[in-house]
Amino acid sequence: MIPVTEISVRELPLFPLPDVVLFPQEVLPLHIFESRYRILLKTVLETDSRFGVVRWDPSTKSMADVGCCAQIIKHHTSEDGRSNIITLGQQRFRLLELTREAPFPTALVSWIDDEEIDDQDQLQKLSDSVLKALQDVVALTSKLTGSETTLPEDLPQLPRELSFWIGAHLGGPVAKEQQYLLEITNTNDRLHREYEMLDHTRRQLAARTVLKETLSNVDQANS
Repeated sequence: MIPVTEISVRELPLFPLPDVVLFPQEVLPLHIFESRYRILLKTVLETDSRFGVVRWDPSTKSMADVGCCAQIIKHHTSEDGRSNIITLGQQRFRLLELTREAPFPTALVSWIDDEEIDDQDQLQKLSDSVLKALQDVVALTSKLTGSETTLPEDLPQLPRELSFWIGAHLGGPVAKEQQYLLEITNTNDRLHREYEMLDHTRRQLAARTVLKETLSNVDQANS
């Protein structure tokens, strides 16, 4: 990724998606059927196979200021012109200026990355706390639902990459929160916010688990 101190500007084709937030190193499959995005696909495949994914807010009918570059890693086009593509999130960018709206939107963007953090030991401790909270949430969810839920074996170990992974895998309708996490340019701040969310969920799940066990014990005692 390009450090935030090195401002690099380029023109990038844009693919606005309703309430979709792409994070670095996350896979995003897309089905291309609109004519303007068929043109976009043809254009980017002839260059560097990269385009920008930005969240489109249906309520305000506007694009977010920060998005993530997507790299096409697989694509297949059928006879009717529709395409299925697999993309991988690369570096984040900030929209500077929309330069074209047709046949597809393009914009001047600048690459952004997280700030350098001096206290790496403290950052790692925070990352470990976030990971423990995540593991607790998964374990409590499994216990509460009676279904086996596990984390992937290749979960990122580095704090920044872990923070991106967690941001990308938040459950429920949380596009606004994901957008907020994507825009943060400090790994420490992103992990702090994720810890708050996970710890809140952990406490709720723990309370529900105790209630479930209490009711189960009552039922057993009355049977």
